[in-house]
Amino acid sequence: MLHYNFKYELKLLLRSRWIQLLSVILLVLFGFAVHNGKQKVEKRQAILTTAQNEAMENDGRMLKLLDSVEQGMPVSVPSWTLPNSPMAVGNYYPRVAAMKPQPMAFVATGQADMFTHYVKPTVSGDDFALNFTEMTSPVQLLFGSFDLAFVIVYLLPLLIIAFSYNILSAEKESGVLRLLAAQPIGIPQWVLQKLALRFFWLSLLVIGALALVFTGLGLMDTTQLSRFFGLLTLVLGYMLFWFALAFLVNLWVGSSAKNAVALLGLWVLFVLLVPSVLNQLGTTVYPMPSRNLMINEMRKMKAEATQKQDEILDNYLRDHPEYAINDSTQARSFWHSYMASQRLIKEELAPVVDQYEAQLQKQQAWMGRFKWLSPAILAQESLNKMAGTSKQDYENYRKQVIDFAGEWRAHFLPFLFNNQDFSKKDHAQLPHFNYTIKSPRSSGETLWISLASLGLFGFGFLVSGKKKAVGIGN
Repeated sequence: MLHYNFKYELKLLLRSRWIQLLSVILLVLFGFAVHNGKQKVEKRQAILTTAQNEAMENDGRMLKLLDSVEQGMPVSVPSWTLPNSPMAVGNYYPRVAAMKPQPMAFVATGQADMFTHYVKPTVSGDDFALNFTEMTSPVQLLFGSFDLAFVIVYLLPLLIIAFSYNILSAEKESGVLRLLAAQPIGIPQWVLQKLALRFFWLSLLVIGALALVFTGLGLMDTTQLSRFFGLLTLVLGYMLFWFALAFLVNLWVGSSAKNAVALLGLWVLFVLLVPSVLNQLGTTVYPMPSRNLMINEMRKMKAEATQKQDEILDNYLRDHPEYAINDSTQARSFWHSYMASQRLIKEELAPVVDQYEAQLQKQQAWMGRFKWLSPAILAQESLNKMAGTSKQDYENYRKQVIDFAGEWRAHFLPFLFNNQDFSKKDHAQLPHFNYTIKSPRSSGETLWISLASLGLFGFGFLVSGKKKAVGIGN
C-alpha cells in the first residue's frame, strides 16, 4: 500500500503542479531572503572597515605629530589636542571596539537592526552609559527584515498548511474515501503515509532550493558545510512539527474549509500570539526602571562631584599613594579632578545600573522559561544564535565594551597622575579590543535542544491524532 501511495502522490502532485509551484516559490523566497541578508552583512562589514581605516589614519597623524613635538618642531594644531598629552590621546585617538559579523550572520537579522556594531570608548566617556542603539526607523522595526529566518519561521509554515490542509477532507468531499475504506489500511495510517510522502517531497525541494541559493551566492564552501547541515536539520525539524499539526487537524476537524481555518488559527497562535503575550507578560511582571531617572541621577551626581572636586581628588590620592608621591598642588589640572570624580560617580551609580540590568536579565529569563510554548520562538532563537545576532550575543558584546572602556581609561591614569608625557614608544602599548564569542550556550547546543522540543511537540500531535482516529477506518 505504501508503494501505491508513493506512486499515486507523486503523479497527483505533478499533475496538480504543486511540486513545480513550490519549487519556484521556495527558490524565489530563499534567494531573495539570503541575498537581502548578505547585503546587510556586507554593509555592516563596510561600516566596520571604514571605522577601522579612520582609526588607522588618525594613528598615523598622531605618530607624525608626536615625532614633530619630540623633535621640537612647531605644529599647527590646538594645544589641547597635542598627542603628547595622555588625555588628548585617550579622547581624540580612541580604539574601535567592533563586533564583527559571524559566518552565518546573513541567516537572521535578530538584534542587528537595533544595536550598533562598533563603539569608540574615550577616557571622558561614561562606560555605564555607553549607547549601543542604532538610529533605526520605527516603521522598519515594526515590519522587521526579510531574511532567511523570517521565511523559515513565518512563511514556510503557511506553505505547509496550503500543501497539507485537505489530505483527508478532499477525499471525503470527492467520494473517494468510500473506495479507500475497502483497502487493508486504517485511515490514520493512510493519512500519515500521505503526509509523510508530502513531507519527503517538500524536504527535497527545501534542501535543493537552499543548496542552489547558497551555491549561487557563493556561500557554500568547506568551512560552511557543517553550519549548512545544522541549518537544514533545524528547518526539517520545524517542518516536521507543522506536518504533525496538519496530521492532527486532518483527523480531528473535518471539512477542507474548517481545516484551513484551524491550521491558520494555530499558525497565528504559535507564531504571533504566544510570543507577543510572553513578551508583554515579561514586561509587566518585571518592569524596567526608568532610564530617564537613571540619567537624571547621573547628572545630579556629576553636579555634586563638580562642587567637591578638590576634596574628591584628595581622597583619591589618599587611596592611591603611588600617585600621591608624584602629586603637587601646582601640577593639578582639570583632568586630575575629573578622573577622580568619575570613579566616585561610577561607584555611587553602580546600584542603580545593577538594578536596571537585573530587571533586564529577569525579563530574558522569563522568556527562556516559557519559550517552549511556541516552536516559532525556539526556531527563531536557534537561527539567531546560529547567526550570532541573539540577545545574548549583543549583551556579551556590550559587557566586553564596558570592560574595555575601563581598561582604556585605566591605561592613561599612570601617565596623568605621574605627570608623564605620552611618546611614540608608548603607542605600541595601547590597549586593543578583541571581541570574543561567549554565549551561555553554543548555537549547536541550542539547536539540539530546540529540535528535541519540536520532536516532542510533533510526537504528541501524532499520538493524539492516532488516538482520536481509532476505529474510523479499522
